[in-house]
Amino acid sequence: MSGHSKWATIKHKKGIADAKRGQVFTKLIKEISVAAKMGGSDPESNARLRTAILKARSDNMPKDNIERAIKKGAGEMEGSTYYELTYEGYAPGGVALIVDTLTDNKNRTAADVRSTLTKLGGSLGTAGSVSYMFQTKGVITYDEETYTEDQILEAALELGAEDISSSGGVIEVITDPSDFASILEGMQAAGFTESSAEVNKIADTTVALEDDKIRKVLKIIDRLEELDDVQQVSSNLDIPDDFNDEEE
Repeated sequence: MSGHSKWATIKHKKGIADAKRGQVFTKLIKEISVAAKMGGSDPESNARLRTAILKARSDNMPKDNIERAIKKGAGEMEGSTYYELTYEGYAPGGVALIVDTLTDNKNRTAADVRSTLTKLGGSLGTAGSVSYMFQTKGVITYDEETYTEDQILEAALELGAEDISSSGGVIEVITDPSDFASILEGMQAAGFTESSAEVNKIADTTVALEDDKIRKVLKIIDRLEELDDVQQVSSNLDIPDDFNDEEE
């Protein structure tokens, strides 16, 4: 179970994710636009765009927003030019971080990421300093209150998923990135409604910390994700099932 999925579920149950839906849509629009610009406006022949659209639909983005984002990326409507930049660094406790961004201002993004990390006890690393610890995977999650692990296991493995695990009320399906779209669509066709779906960086091994240090790391991750230019933050933090995110 990836720490990212578990923390996202905790935040969703607390209503934090819903409060930031507008910001989530902005990030999705950027990704869709960049995908359309790089590979064309047809999702059938553009895997990255297809994945971005599926992610947007999973987050309940209106169809009109998706179509406008595609048109902007394909040059049919006026839009901004975005650059993809990835930063690597560390949070307290030696936790590795990868920060993926899409920006129209490289200097602003670099300054914002560096400032956020250093203010909260983290630090930027050099390119390649932590990325070797991660693999890119498709991650689809389901609520264990709605489905059993056996139900998801049978359907997902038949569709070609690599691994299925459950922890903390979340069932997580891991896929090869190239199979993500077809497996997600196959699960939807089979009647399963996902809690979240995205292509993410998953750590090969995780770092276990005490609850107070976990909270410090999660605060950094949250602050980074609040930056407009940040699309995704990946870490190798282990979040145990009995973790309490409230300070005692």
